[in-house]
Amino acid sequence: MKAKHIILILALVAIVAVVITTMTDAGTYSDFSEASANPGKELHIIGTLNRFKPITYDAVVNANQFSFYMVDEKGNERKVVYNNAKPQDFEKSEKVVIIGSMQGDHFVAKSLLLKCPSKYQGKKPEKFGDKKFGE
Repeated sequence: MKAKHIILILALVAIVAVVITTMTDAGTYSDFSEASANPGKELHIIGTLNRFKPITYDAVVNANQFSFYMVDEKGNERKVVYNNAKPQDFEKSEKVVIIGSMQGDHFVAKSLLLKCPSKYQGKKPEKFGDKKFGE
């Protein structure tokens, strides 16, 4: 076999490996009922923070443990434990995406993604330079 053929085969194997890896990692959003049915399986769950239940974080006791209650898009609520520091402005988030798995009666998140409200939402500038909006 020529060196060109070997390089081509190795490149194809690498491309196939990358495609397979990205396909298995890119999951769709789930909910807490599916997470409860599959403990230990890593899932992505989108939901909202339950502002009526406690958010527990004490940097003096354990700076790397933070817990809160979240309601998924189907209305199921679970306690979420995140073994890291509490993100800044967490309470202001509109939506929360957690990535992790169920362990017992709570969800252990290995990462959090927050969707915060836009500071520009609802605000419309009246004038830009010498132009007025709405004319």
